Amino acid sequence: MSNTLSDHHAAAAALGIAAVERDTGIAKDTLRIWERRYGFPTPLRDPRGERLYPPDQVDKLRLMRRLIDQGKRPSALVRLSTEELAALLDRTEPGAIETSRSTREAALLQLLRLHRSNELRAALHQLLLKQGLQRFVADTLAPLNECVGHAWMRGDIDVPEEHLYTEQVQNVLRSAIGSQTAAGGSPRILLTTFPDEQHALGLLMAEAMLVPEGAACVSLGTQTPMSDIRSAATAGGFDIVALSFSAAYPQRQAIEGLNTLRAMLPPEIALWAGGAAVRGKGRRLAGVRVIEDLNDALTALHEWRTEHRS
Repeated sequence: MSNTLSDHHAAAAALGIAAVERDTGIAKDTLRIWERRYGFPTPLRDPRGERLYPPDQVDKLRLMRRLIDQGKRPSALVRLSTEELAALLDRTEPGAIETSRSTREAALLQLLRLHRSNELRAALHQLLLKQGLQRFVADTLAPLNECVGHAWMRGDIDVPEEHLYTEQVQNVLRSAIGSQTAAGGSPRILLTTFPDEQHALGLLMAEAMLVPEGAACVSLGTQTPMSDIRSAATAGGFDIVALSFSAAYPQRQAIEGLNTLRAMLPPEIALWAGGAAVRGKGRRLAGVRVIEDLNDALTALHEWRTEHRS
């Protein structure tokens, strides 16, 4: 049961549920579900009954999010202390630690810490020009995302810096995708997320892999109701609906939502789903092509074209 907050110092340090969602990337609904199901977090209450999360609980939630990104289950993590979670993170993310020490990633992180947004964007753009869009996304951006996430978890960067990084990456990707988009591509792919999934970077990275292959991608942005997804897919003559799910999105909610959407869509429209929340869950998603990683998106595209070859 949540406690009533009476100490003024605790009130000043505690965060509301919306702030915790922005800080940790864990959706508000997920926080409430964990509170009921696992007994953590245990927010305090202000005089109006609103949830307030002490800093130590927010720290633990940050660590949990990163470990969930690595495939750990929330039910196994809530029992561990913050120190135990940090130690587990060190054991499960050796690649991220090594990456963060490389010259290139260290330089980019320094630009991020100093809020040198123009220089960061220029550096990312230079890497894009050297590698090409697909290699930049799969070989540089994906591990760099892990490096930035690890730095955030360790307190090397704060939430504003993480948001700055995301904004600059999105700007670079949107520009590159726009320069490669051609009319009349096939298949036509509709990209979006379910309500309560606010993370758009996964959608952009998937689009950046598919557009150079000649696919015609249209993004609805994030948090689209299922009825609107169905309407857009059918009215727009799309061949594929593709959704992205971050690790913070409730796994059960993702699976139930995908099964519901599959039943809503005409059978000729394929349904793809990717991201940490659905990785490895293909057996529970009949009629849904689960994209295991960025390179698997290209495999799925090849499979679709082979099946629909006239």
